[in-house]
Amino acid sequence: MKKRIILIALALAAAFQSLRAEEGMWLPLLISQRIEDMQAHGFRLTAEDVYSVNQASLKDAVVLFGSGCTGELVSREGLLFTNHHCGFSQIQQHSSVEHDYLKDGFWAMSRSEELPNKGLTVSFLERMEDVTGLVLRGYDESMGEAQRDSLVKANGDALVKQAADPAKGVSARVEALYYANQYFLFVYKVYRDVRLVGAPPSSIGKFGGDTDNWMWPRHTGDFSIFRIYAGKDNEPADYSEDNIPYTPKRFFKISRAGVQEGDFTFVYGCPGSTKEYVTSDEVRYVGEVSDPEKIALRTLRLDIQKKYMSQDPAVRIQYASKNANVSNAWKKWQGESKGIARLGTVADKQAYERRFAAWAEGTRYEGLLDRLSALYAARNPVYRAYEYYTETVRTVELLQLANNVKTALDAGRPVAELATSFFKDYYQPIDEEIFVSVLDAFDRNMNPGYKPDWFKTKLAEYGGSFSAWRDDLFAKSLFTDPQRVAALTRDDLPAVTADPAWALWDAFYQWYRTELQPVITESDRQIRLAYRDYMRAQMEFEPDKAFYPDANLTLRVAYGHVAGYSPADAIYYAPVSTLKGIIEKDNPDIYDYDIPQVLRDLYAAGGREDQPVCFLATNHTSGGNSGSPVINADGNLIGINFDRVWEGTMSDVVFDPDYCRNISLDIRYLLFVVKEIGHADWLFEEIAFAD
Repeated sequence: MKKRIILIALALAAAFQSLRAEEGMWLPLLISQRIEDMQAHGFRLTAEDVYSVNQASLKDAVVLFGSGCTGELVSREGLLFTNHHCGFSQIQQHSSVEHDYLKDGFWAMSRSEELPNKGLTVSFLERMEDVTGLVLRGYDESMGEAQRDSLVKANGDALVKQAADPAKGVSARVEALYYANQYFLFVYKVYRDVRLVGAPPSSIGKFGGDTDNWMWPRHTGDFSIFRIYAGKDNEPADYSEDNIPYTPKRFFKISRAGVQEGDFTFVYGCPGSTKEYVTSDEVRYVGEVSDPEKIALRTLRLDIQKKYMSQDPAVRIQYASKNANVSNAWKKWQGESKGIARLGTVADKQAYERRFAAWAEGTRYEGLLDRLSALYAARNPVYRAYEYYTETVRTVELLQLANNVKTALDAGRPVAELATSFFKDYYQPIDEEIFVSVLDAFDRNMNPGYKPDWFKTKLAEYGGSFSAWRDDLFAKSLFTDPQRVAALTRDDLPAVTADPAWALWDAFYQWYRTELQPVITESDRQIRLAYRDYMRAQMEFEPDKAFYPDANLTLRVAYGHVAGYSPADAIYYAPVSTLKGIIEKDNPDIYDYDIPQVLRDLYAAGGREDQPVCFLATNHTSGGNSGSPVINADGNLIGINFDRVWEGTMSDVVFDPDYCRNISLDIRYLLFVVKEIGHADWLFEEIAFAD
């Protein structure tokens, strides 16, 4: 067993040396194995500057923002930059018709005006450690998988317990990398008092809306500004007026020198999820089944939301965050499925698998691909039903409320606050129309064998009319009444469980739990087990290939350079967009393109045409990299990553250096907006500029 662990580690170390700079999400702990290549591409710092546990390093200026974004420290007083879309829910929660921070922006003019955000945290990586040997301590290959899983969990839990200290805000988790061929311990310090400092109006922060999302040229000022607060000892603390700005171990200096094509770029962040080493069966399902069907279902919801949002400013505020959450993946899936088809990824994977199968003959890996293919054939029809269930029934907000209230009452928790939060951002006509639309789609597109019997019987009671079902359910459900919901107690559980909204939610959930979940759980377990072998086999099959671990929302390094690209014949996109492009898109009749009048006036005054806004680079990024610092060769902040180009969104499955580009906000546009739009240049007094 020890011999195999050593062989895997050696293979991974060798692999670090062989991949071109553009591709890869590298573990900071092992960056010394990439540093020579980084320096050959122009980087002027050392491995210790990037990651160190013995001294302050760049990692100490990077945080996991909330539960799915990245942020960076830019002052010794806890000032933090991230994306506008990462802080969007906090901005939305502070907004009202009277104080529409989404529309008008928000700018604190002193520390006392900074707004607290309940539940928002930022997490600093204290250290990471390869604990493969410790997690697999006691393992013998004669053990069954259940025994192995139990051993891994027990050993991992012990490591986490030893490393964590909740009283001091220290958390830990053990992550399996390379499909459980390697394990790492990640230790974090989590700060709980994070306040909103500034955000541009959405006409800047979300300029272009869904139309420009994932597209180039991009002109979105996608940033928001927060500040981390701590107790008097600089340690994590709950919100208190007595807290003081956090003093970081390290923060980024800001470069105003700008970028040129070919410049070195370095993204330090927390990419969310990638699947670079899956088989052709998985890629085909994603590109030809899952993505197209989810796109169609989300289109139904987006069209309904937008119709009502365009009619009423209050509804626009209520559904701004919800609509953005629905549309982001919707647009990404479109680019992903098209990219997979354009590159012929399925055919490429199949060709690779034929070579692998020939190599595997007579080895322990013979027949492995056939086993994976059979597992996918059994899983995919059931998984398709699960995805349809998730994108239809589970999207009806009234049903979600019924489930959340039932869960709270079962636990003995009050529901008044839950009700207040729900109804603040709820518009029943939207929900009613979505109810009819998505349930009808489920009925039309699911095979009869993948529909709950309860659903078929209930629909027949309404003569096959979803409109009749909607009218009856929304008329009778207690969950349409804010006051009644807020007053519910545990004694009201019989009324809750008898409610038609709860009955619909529960019928589908029980169907999922009894008919879908067991099949999916067992299939996924078997697939993960097969991939553990397949990952190890690929490393043996191609010992000179670099195998960076798939993303899992842990801290990674990606490096490349500023570069444009050619998405089609006779088209070349330059890598930098400017204020001129914003003015060219400006349209007061379209909400997403109606810029603030002050921006028009500044442009009309002259001298602003070449003001940089965004830039492209070849860094390998994914979801979770939103808000990541983009750093130059000297380690100074030049931008904030916020997107990828549409033609390159398949990079979660396959990276193509010709098409894959990350989109970043040029830091100079952030500074321009803070000063000229927000008049909050008091913040510059605490920022250190590199030039």
